[in-house]
Amino acid sequence: MLHLFRRHYPPCRHTSRRYRRCNCPIWVQGSLAGEWIKKSLGLTSWEAATDLVRGWEVGGGIGQHRREIPSVADAIDKFLVDAESRELKATSVRKYRHFLKKQLLPFAVSTRRTRLQQFDVEALRAFRASWKFKASTQQKKLETLRGFFRFCASAGWIESNPAPAVRLPKVQHVPTLPFTDAEVNKLLKACEGFRGDGARLVPMILLLRHSGLRIGDAVGLRRDRVSDGKLFLYTQETGTPVRIPLPKNVCEALESLPEGDFLFWSGNGLLKSAIEDWRRRFKAVADLAHVKHAHFHRLRDSFAIGLLEKGVPIESVSVLLGHSDIKVTLKHYRPWVKALQDKLEADVRKTWS
Repeated sequence: MLHLFRRHYPPCRHTSRRYRRCNCPIWVQGSLAGEWIKKSLGLTSWEAATDLVRGWEVGGGIGQHRREIPSVADAIDKFLVDAESRELKATSVRKYRHFLKKQLLPFAVSTRRTRLQQFDVEALRAFRASWKFKASTQQKKLETLRGFFRFCASAGWIESNPAPAVRLPKVQHVPTLPFTDAEVNKLLKACEGFRGDGARLVPMILLLRHSGLRIGDAVGLRRDRVSDGKLFLYTQETGTPVRIPLPKNVCEALESLPEGDFLFWSGNGLLKSAIEDWRRRFKAVADLAHVKHAHFHRLRDSFAIGLLEKGVPIESVSVLLGHSDIKVTLKHYRPWVKALQDKLEADVRKTWS
């Protein structure tokens, strides 16, 4: 127990240690959590001294103060504010907000786990069991969970991060399949009979096939980014600078597009909406051409694999694709690296008699 008392000094005429109306310093004496203390608090107000000592008792130690632990909803808000202050990409913040506000928070409310301390490993496993996502998406969601609870642990709101104990699901990576030259020709031919802006789809397909751009970068591409037969931009996903020479027929196709600041976008409305419009058009053209499993990213794959099959080093392909780490390139395109395949074949031949 901790006890307060006054230590009177001249010219104070009082002697009682419990007297409260003078201005002599207040001291504290006693033990708390096994720690002994006897010292001046530097205070003369009995009320202020009482509040200070009560705070120590609530905090569980001398000099400790009660931590204000936010609710799950408040912690999510603080996490999002921190993400924005770190100048993360708007798309990343939007994904965090949707997952935490639209999925984690409703789960917390429905299971009556509105306090952070209620989220232990079992609670997070129950949350994961409620998901209907595919394995690769679950991995991304769990990474977000780990980041959120790591933030909470670093703020001192919870003792430790429970999320790493929830194991990631096993993901079966599907091999990357590029378009064949015949399929690309069929897509270009189908554009001629497509009424929904088929003339603009031709330069879009050619650009993606010969530059390896993501569809978001292509739709938001400004006209002044293409000059002297070269393309230059900073990719949206990683911010990596990319400079790529373009074939003459691609440059001519781009020059045939209507005037404007952007090649494939009016600049009005949301870029995300424009991207979805282009995806719908491409799907319609692919159906008309009878090309199955067609999506824009396969044109990016065709660009990358075409380079690798010609013996271009994987390091160079990684730079051209705008990857921030060569591990990302190897993850998707390792089977197509010509130098690696040649070495494997040579190693096999060495075993022949």
